[in-house]
Amino acid sequence: MLSELLVGLPVMLICLALQAGFATLCMSFYLRYNRRHNGASGFLRSSLLLSMVMLTMLLSNFLQMALWAVLFRLLGEFDSASAALYFSGVTFATLGYGDVVLSPEWRLLGPLEAANGILMFGVSTAVMTAAVMDVLKRNLAAQRLEQRQAE
Repeated sequence: MLSELLVGLPVMLICLALQAGFATLCMSFYLRYNRRHNGASGFLRSSLLLSMVMLTMLLSNFLQMALWAVLFRLLGEFDSASAALYFSGVTFATLGYGDVVLSPEWRLLGPLEAANGILMFGVSTAVMTAAVMDVLKRNLAAQRLEQRQAE
C-alpha cells in the first residue's frame, strides 16, 4: 500500500499542477481577449471563446489521463498504450466498467486516479461555468444597452 501511495501521489501532484497551469492559461487568455475586444461579444465571438475554454480544459484532462496511462505502462500493468489509455480514461472519468483492472499489487492506483479525475473534472467545470456566466453577463449588459439606446 505504501508503494502505491509513493508512486500515485506524485502523479496526482503533477496532475494538480498541470490542471492549475491550464486553468490559469485559459483564464488569462479569456481575460486578455475580453480586454482586447472591450468586452464585446456577439454570437460567433462568444461561441469561439467558450469553445476555446472547453477545449483547453478537455485537453488538460486528456493529458492527465495520458500521464496516468504512461505510469501504468511503466509499471508493466498493460501491454499496449491503447489498453493503458482506455483503463485510465475509464478510471479518470469514474466510469469504472471493470472489464480491465489493475493487478493486486497496484490496484490502489485506480481509486487514486479516480479521486484525481473527480477533482480535475470539478475544476474544469468551474472554469467553464465561470466563462459561461461571464459571457451571459456581458451579453445581457449589451442587450440592456441596446434597449436603452433604442428608447
